[in-house]
Amino acid sequence: MIRPVRFALAGFGAWGKFHAQSIQSNPDAQLVAISAPSEASRVEAQQLYPDALIFSDSLEMIAQADFDIIDIVTPSHTHREIALAAIQKGKHVLLEKPMAITLEDCKAIVACAQQFGVHLAVGHELRLSSQWGRIKEIIDAGTIGDPQYVLVELSRKPYRQGASGWRYDQNRVGSWVLEEPIHFFDLARWYLEGSGDPVELHAYANSRDSQRPSLYDNFSAMFKYANGSYAVVSQTLAAFEHHQTVKISGTKGALWAAWSGALDRTLEPEYFLKVFDGEKLETVKLEKHSGEVFELREEIAQCIEMVRKGKKPAATGHDGLWSAGLCLVAEESIRLGKSLPVGEILKF
Repeated sequence: MIRPVRFALAGFGAWGKFHAQSIQSNPDAQLVAISAPSEASRVEAQQLYPDALIFSDSLEMIAQADFDIIDIVTPSHTHREIALAAIQKGKHVLLEKPMAITLEDCKAIVACAQQFGVHLAVGHELRLSSQWGRIKEIIDAGTIGDPQYVLVELSRKPYRQGASGWRYDQNRVGSWVLEEPIHFFDLARWYLEGSGDPVELHAYANSRDSQRPSLYDNFSAMFKYANGSYAVVSQTLAAFEHHQTVKISGTKGALWAAWSGALDRTLEPEYFLKVFDGEKLETVKLEKHSGEVFELREEIAQCIEMVRKGKKPAATGHDGLWSAGLCLVAEESIRLGKSLPVGEILKF
């Protein structure tokens, strides 16, 4: 009998608890250790997962616990230190997006994983979606021809504060562009990977709170490729509920997908995917529910295959580096008020 893959979980906040549930519910996984900074979180973790070792510090957990892979779901500014400590101990890593809040930190994590020969998966779980992932399959099948235009858009309610308000503290969160638009940069670049790498980007943004002018409630960016194709990524946090849209037009046809829920983590969302191949319009039947809670379960399953069989994750460290990099270029474009040459800035 094959033993379960042993997971250590760094972080037990709102999203960390979903990670814990996804690990615990997979029969091929075992949650052996959890780190949580607050006493209340540690008490809750011990009650819910009595077989797991509970730590107040992630570095202490890495030093003392016996595990195969660490799942890092802590505030963004802590990612580099925790990831490097685990990698240097020879442990595989599932790292929530963004990988880190600076390009230098992201590069350091990728380089360290390569040096120590461990697998690094980045939490762009939308690639594993029955909906957003299916779009990539349709593109790869040539159904709509070569994609020329991609729109990924989100309209949602304001962000949660996060533990101790970290999400509203720019020193800890980095930026709100790194929080959710990073997913949409990842999807758009993935859908357009046949076009090569982006060459130019221009972004716009504003905030409705003068006390946090650099944490943007409204954000839009356009990035283009040498072959003329381009993508638009747009988000507002000044709306209600959670509504995401993807529209893609190609040389033969087009597609349109949408997802709506009262919350981003609802278990009963409404969603659809329509595809026009140039001759007929089809509503694609999705075999599994779409939503980040469901995709998280797929992400844990993929990590088990990564540890056991060395299977490449859907989003690698290189993908995470690109996604964070595009966000940071967008931030600079907003600051300078002009288009920027992506390739000259992001030299990977």
